[in-house]
Amino acid sequence: MSTLLTVQDVHASYGRSQALHGVNLTLNEGEVLTLLGRNGMGKSTLLKCIMGLLPVRRGSIGFSGKATQKLAAFEVARLGIGYVPEGRQIFPTLNVEENLLATAANRHGVSPAFDLQRIYAFFPRLHERRSNMGNQLSGGEQQMLAIGRALMTNPRLLILDEATEGLAPLVRAEIWRVLGELRATGLAMIIVDKNLKPLLQLANQHVVLEKGHVVWSGSSQALQDNRLLVEQYLGV
Repeated sequence: MSTLLTVQDVHASYGRSQALHGVNLTLNEGEVLTLLGRNGMGKSTLLKCIMGLLPVRRGSIGFSGKATQKLAAFEVARLGIGYVPEGRQIFPTLNVEENLLATAANRHGVSPAFDLQRIYAFFPRLHERRSNMGNQLSGGEQQMLAIGRALMTNPRLLILDEATEGLAPLVRAEIWRVLGELRATGLAMIIVDKNLKPLLQLANQHVVLEKGHVVWSGSSQALQDNRLLVEQYLGV
């Protein structure tokens, strides 16, 4: 199994406020990694650094052997990273199908490719609502659309920030089902979410952040066995 993503000694800040302090992690092809921690601990900041949306002050990020920490966000995306940001950020004045087609590409020859038919098979509700504008969708439908739009870029790595935050239980269940199916295809993922139970079932490894530091990393079994750590850093 080859290494897909490396984050080495990454430091980042917002103005004079340092948000990341020497973060390290490695993700192999086909693996699922979660970023865990309370709000404001650096999870979204790290994702923004990986995506080229926030400058790296020190350290390096590599994707598929290519240094990315100095690339623009669109260049990082074209390397094969699909991003589902917190807040979804779908196009409100485009309909569902137009949102999906807006960024569609298969630059790396993913097979079978993610196309409209495949996305609608994952999320039948999007097919039903394909003519509705983005701002006419419910929060759950918008999240499905944001995931579908990222998949239409045919990524080698899918990143989801707050994958099911604030969604109804039935919608959350549908998204976890889809993520499980995606993992079965061998798609690598990084997921931020507060719902620990489905993450334990889905992920190969977990990284816990506290005030911009990695304070623990390990397998699902190791995390389940460490209730003290869960209570201390995750507030569960």
